[in-house]
Amino acid sequence: MNKTHLVTGGCGFVGRNMVKRLFTTTKDRIVFVDDLSVGTHPSTWLDAEEGATIGKGTFFGENDRLLFIQDDIREVLRELADTPAYFKREYRLDIERFSDVFHFAAIVGGRAKIDGDPMMVALDLAIDAEFFYWICRHKPERVLYPSSSAAYPVDLQTESEAIALSESDIDFKKMGQPDMTYGWSKLTGEYLAHIAAAYYGVSVTCIRPFSGYGEDQDLTYPIPAIAARAAAKEDPFEVWGSGYQGRDFVHIDDVLDCILLAMDHIHDGTAINIGMGRLTTFREIIEIFTRFAGYKPEIKPLLDKPVGVHSRYCNMDFVKGKLGWGAKISLEEGLRRVYDEAVKAQAQPTPN
Repeated sequence: MNKTHLVTGGCGFVGRNMVKRLFTTTKDRIVFVDDLSVGTHPSTWLDAEEGATIGKGTFFGENDRLLFIQDDIREVLRELADTPAYFKREYRLDIERFSDVFHFAAIVGGRAKIDGDPMMVALDLAIDAEFFYWICRHKPERVLYPSSSAAYPVDLQTESEAIALSESDIDFKKMGQPDMTYGWSKLTGEYLAHIAAAYYGVSVTCIRPFSGYGEDQDLTYPIPAIAARAAAKEDPFEVWGSGYQGRDFVHIDDVLDCILLAMDHIHDGTAINIGMGRLTTFREIIEIFTRFAGYKPEIKPLLDKPVGVHSRYCNMDFVKGKLGWGAKISLEEGLRRVYDEAVKAQAQPTPN
């Protein structure tokens, strides 16, 4: 095997799709760690034969080239810090150095979690601190740190002051207020990424993905939830808030493409946007899905629900100039994929 990659939080939405991408497009070994507080065991979504289980780890695929460890990533990092030969001792894997490390481990569960339990979300600070402490000692070849569009100042995302957010709108010498504890934790992670690159020589790429979505996303997120309700022909159709708040929706396949390209070209902790560069309201999303479903429902606003900032979308000029990258999957095409999966789910029999 040529390389060994580490994915933390591998069963969450983006991490799960990165694991699938690496497994199907490379022959490399993959180790991924997740405590399954979100997501499901890879045996439910990974198209690979399940092999032996050793302790907290389960092997998958030919030559056991993929290892899933069900554990808190902080516990694994502490073990690695104390015992560099941890993987050999526990799983008989001789790993001297990881090639690419993708750090998707984080506590986030949509708007309800960000607003409903902000102190739990603040535990991301502990996860990231232990992660960066470890990579500055292990020195993997490359590191991906996913920040978030939540790191941007909220005063640039109001109904009257919304702008297309540019990377330069975050300035560590003149800070704006990010979105709740989740935004603060991601800002801190970006700062630690700069320290890791400048002081320890670690190759780090930071991304600020906007509202990623895809066919296998959890129903706690708005796009798959709206698709499922459209497939069921909900009428009246409920929407959190007025529905006129908007986001920059980008398909997961485009997110992964941009991540892998960025890691080839950005090594100093610079953060880049990943989005379509387009603001779409939730009412527009409902209109597209219900058009797919062939009906036009009454819209019922739920004004007591948390909605976050009014308008969040990005300027992609920096990424286009530096990487020559732009999203390939149109919103219409991406939403059609999600809707088709929702229809299939509706047709499946309910378990007894």
